[in-house]
Amino acid sequence: MHRDHSAASTAPGAPAATAPATGPTTKDPVTTDPVTKAPATGPLAGFTVGVTAARRADELGALLRRRGAAVLHAPALRIVPLADDAELLSATKQLLDHAPALVIATTAIGFRGWVEAAEGWGLGEALLARLRGARLLARGPKVRGAIRAAGLTEEWSPASESLAEVLDRLLEEGVEGSRIAVQLHGEPLPGFVESLRAAGAEVVGVPVYRWMPPEDLAPLDRLLDATVARALDAVTFTSAPAAASLLDRAERRGMRDELLDALRHDVLPACVGPVTALPLEAHDIPTSQPERFRLGPLVQLLTRELPGRVRPLPVAGRRLEIRGHAVLVDGELRAVPPAGMALLRALARRPGWVVPRADLLRSLPGAGRDEHAVETAMARLRTALGAPKLIQTVVKRGYRLALDPSSDAKYADA
Repeated sequence: MHRDHSAASTAPGAPAATAPATGPTTKDPVTTDPVTKAPATGPLAGFTVGVTAARRADELGALLRRRGAAVLHAPALRIVPLADDAELLSATKQLLDHAPALVIATTAIGFRGWVEAAEGWGLGEALLARLRGARLLARGPKVRGAIRAAGLTEEWSPASESLAEVLDRLLEEGVEGSRIAVQLHGEPLPGFVESLRAAGAEVVGVPVYRWMPPEDLAPLDRLLDATVARALDAVTFTSAPAAASLLDRAERRGMRDELLDALRHDVLPACVGPVTALPLEAHDIPTSQPERFRLGPLVQLLTRELPGRVRPLPVAGRRLEIRGHAVLVDGELRAVPPAGMALLRALARRPGWVVPRADLLRSLPGAGRDEHAVETAMARLRTALGAPKLIQTVVKRGYRLALDPSSDAKYADA
């Protein structure tokens, strides 16, 4: 994005015309919960990403750290298997007594859990025999792999990995009079099941596991606090229940509106797919999703989106990028203390223009009335940046970023 900065606009004391897209304001690094640090290299260097996943969180975190991000993990839910659950046993016996014409498998972990539970009851072979005699539909490639690992073969799997496409196909074929088993994936699927029943199908739900709130809510509360404080640059969601759980926890803590505001404007909500995004979009939260619903593409999405939200600034012959908890100076990551980040963001909102000490004092976290605190924090900021000339002192007035307007076009489209 290119914005022209004329010589007049950089004069000391000139009023600001536009503010640069430097990302969320008043960001401090997360210090209330362990944040997994990353090497100071890669496209996500300087950014902090929240991970809400209960499963495969280690894999997602490793992918993010490999690209330079700091990671804050707080599972938003836990999976409770129902191997001894009477409801699962009852559904399994129903299907053994009355064979289904069609079985829809929605998740790999759920399908495997169902077969393992049946084996534990001594019903494993009988269940597999029933499944061999039915048409098997798999929601996506992971569950397709689980079906084949059990020695079975699926008839079809949607390219979109969406149950909506499965539903459209079945309704087009016609399901009146058909007995259909649906492996539920942690929460009821009322729209899906009700549509099949309305079309004349007999539907047997197979509840293999349930999503529950985490036993220890402290990490989730810290992630919620960090999101509201804009101490995170993005939060990732890999399941709809995780997104719903975060929203529910915010509601219970009286922070719902604050969370919604943060996710709508400053903290990027990145969802692995459209189904995962539904609880957020129901609250008018715009989400970003990869074209392929996988962890790898989700991380690739973040490597594009987060740096793209930061506008490089040409300052004193250097390229300056203000990221979540650090600054890139000519591509080199420089760790900056929270007070320094607060000052730098205040200066970057009016690049090249003088910002009075009183305004800078108000931007400091926990600042009092002594403007000497600004001078102390500014000295530390200059040291952290390793390039003192990036910030100029305007005697008796304040400070300014030494914006180089002649280089603006050079970096605007970089």
